[in-house]
Amino acid sequence: MRYISTRGSAPAQSFSDILLGGLAADGGLFMPESYPQVADCLAEWRQLSYAELAFRIFGLFIDDIPSADLRDLCNKTYTAETYRWCRAQHDAREIVPLSTIEANFHLLELSNGPTLAFKDIAMQLLGNLFEYVLSKRNESINILGATSGDTGSAAEYAMRGKRGVRVFMLSPEGKMSAFQRAQMYSLTDKNIFNIAVRGMFDDAQDVVKLVSNDAVFKAKYKIGAVNSINWARVMAQLVYYFKGYFAATKSNDQLVDFCVPSGNFGNICAGHIARQMGLPISRLILATNENNVLDEFFRSGVYRPRTNAETSVTSSPSMDISKASNFERFVFDLVGRDSGIVKDLWQRLDSPTGDRCFDLNATRFMQRLPEFGFLSGCSTHAERLSTIRMLWSQHQILIDPHTADGINIALTVRNPDVPMVVLETAQAVKFEETILQAIGHKPLRPEELAGIENLPQRVRVMDADANQIKEFIAEKCQ
Repeated sequence: MRYISTRGSAPAQSFSDILLGGLAADGGLFMPESYPQVADCLAEWRQLSYAELAFRIFGLFIDDIPSADLRDLCNKTYTAETYRWCRAQHDAREIVPLSTIEANFHLLELSNGPTLAFKDIAMQLLGNLFEYVLSKRNESINILGATSGDTGSAAEYAMRGKRGVRVFMLSPEGKMSAFQRAQMYSLTDKNIFNIAVRGMFDDAQDVVKLVSNDAVFKAKYKIGAVNSINWARVMAQLVYYFKGYFAATKSNDQLVDFCVPSGNFGNICAGHIARQMGLPISRLILATNENNVLDEFFRSGVYRPRTNAETSVTSSPSMDISKASNFERFVFDLVGRDSGIVKDLWQRLDSPTGDRCFDLNATRFMQRLPEFGFLSGCSTHAERLSTIRMLWSQHQILIDPHTADGINIALTVRNPDVPMVVLETAQAVKFEETILQAIGHKPLRPEELAGIENLPQRVRVMDADANQIKEFIAEKCQ
């Protein structure tokens, strides 16, 4: 399996090379040359443990890590000890248990890892993959990432103490919940560096791309990525779509709908790829908050990233994103994998003199959109509160505000004859202020996380300036 850039100018590379490199040299995102077809594997895969299912799927995309080593990495990553925060009614050995809310309406619980967010499932794998590949090559790497909330803590908990790895994580100053900030900023590991940038998540993400596009700096300081621009993140997320499908169905001829809260398009991009591989997904329902750039595209064909002034600060802050990095991967497929078209579209977005948007509504590509099964919707703060309150009062299930966006949209578009699986984003304890507003009391938190906000915090506040960030990285690498 070789990997190609969505913009067509970077040479095809192996999995381990793109794992360490992150963004392609031409500014594009790496994609597999083709999608493996797995319809004939579903019957066997239905019975597998999560770790073994991951091994089978990863083996289709990784051919430069020996099979025995890859299986060991999966067994090391997906353990009951690591994913121990599942709800009491579930078997503790389940990595991603399925909760049934009512007939044909389910919640796939993805937040049982160390930072109580779905990002752990991919990040724990990345930590082990980085350590393995770097050890084999006798190399080191400086991870540069941006987070709107959960990516940062998941990456830092996965990379802390890893040999040959430093993490420089950018986050928008004051825009995350107190719990999210505490999870990141209270870490004291010597290889972890937190930078709070003045601005929004999109500013932090732009800095990451600017630094990664500086080929000389990237090579000198061995800059890598853990954001979902890294293909391995998306690959790791494929697994729980298959596991969720098996849990919600009895046979492999059934269709399933997945509803996915989405800001940066990475999570639902994995669903798109699973569907392209042959998983029987009927619809992929994208749920946004008030920052509805993606919803606007799927409704109108217009992709128009917002400015900072146009980006709202909401009660589902991890989705306060107006430039969805992984959307480029989907557009690559939508336009028939024509990298020239993708390059032209993203040049329009980046043009300082143009409209910084593109419109596919009148093109042949939008006529193809139904082939991919996408539907979308957006939620408001009031709808989030109402959904959290309803699920708690009627089903005694407490959800976080991002998951509430998913539940809200799923309820409006569900087909009662087709199982609907909503992907959970995080545990409610990470967003106490919103939960208190919704149900009148704070969620219970694990005893060992009590008072985490009171721990000393270590963070550097800086402008969203790529040159300043590069100077900081260079200083810490001396």
